[in-house]
Amino acid sequence: MTGSECRFANGPFVGQKLGGEWPQMPPEWTGTQIAAGGRFPLLAKFVFAEEKLSLQVHPDDKYASCHEQAAGGLGKTEMWYAVRTRPGAEVLAGLKPEVTRESFTRAVADCTAETCVSRIPLASGDAVFIPAGTVHTIGPGNILCEIQQHSDITYRVYDYNRRDANGQSRELHIAKALEVMRVGEQNCGKLAPVRIERGGVTETHFIACPYFAVEKWDFASRVRASMAPEHFDLWIFLEGSGILRWGRERVAYAPTQAWLIPAALGVYEIVPDTQTSILRAYVPGNLGELARRLEARGVPTADVSRLVRE
Repeated sequence: MTGSECRFANGPFVGQKLGGEWPQMPPEWTGTQIAAGGRFPLLAKFVFAEEKLSLQVHPDDKYASCHEQAAGGLGKTEMWYAVRTRPGAEVLAGLKPEVTRESFTRAVADCTAETCVSRIPLASGDAVFIPAGTVHTIGPGNILCEIQQHSDITYRVYDYNRRDANGQSRELHIAKALEVMRVGEQNCGKLAPVRIERGGVTETHFIACPYFAVEKWDFASRVRASMAPEHFDLWIFLEGSGILRWGRERVAYAPTQAWLIPAALGVYEIVPDTQTSILRAYVPGNLGELARRLEARGVPTADVSRLVRE
């Protein structure tokens, strides 16, 4: 949805690629806390899993900067929102407490690596945080919305001995994976969201970290709000249809659309025709300031300290 090759469907950049326009966008679009240039900072996509993905891990920024400059030099922290799941659907995330690098290396060699990773059952509406360094995979029966740093650096450690039509197996990156993976205490897993009612909207807050903050809005009646000048918003419409209005502009929305909302949009209204659900993601900038803004929106202080992760 927000890859560099994606094109704007309307607005002043209609027909242009996001990757070509983002580096020159002014603060009125990016926000005052976010410098344009390089890649658009958030990569959002839908994942339709009908078979297990490879067991993999992503590096953090420090490692990627040192070892992966040719691939962009950025690590990859991500979050999954379960849009739809079948009964029994699950993901695997985080090494079990007893697993060491040595025992994991042996498990990779004897094709039992999956037994080293914790299983997380998923239902629609669940969210899972996967910080860089987390060994993970997505199981079948999941439709997920993935929001992440804009990085494609993936180290595969096990691919279930699958081969393509030519009998070739996928490339593995075991040595690098062993260097970057987190052992011992894990900081990944299913999130415990915080829900508040505000202005006719049910806000479900999932997480805020240095790379993204993600929340979900559910509403059936008119919403009136305004953008903060600090950052742009990325809206992903999961359900519903209606009209977004600002100034003299009127634009219809529909499910599966991704909208880049400029920081300087000002006051806007969302007028739904049907019950609407939006995933809202943004780059938070200063986390201390974000914590204060969340409290001002009515999120209890104790919950803010749990949502905001350094």
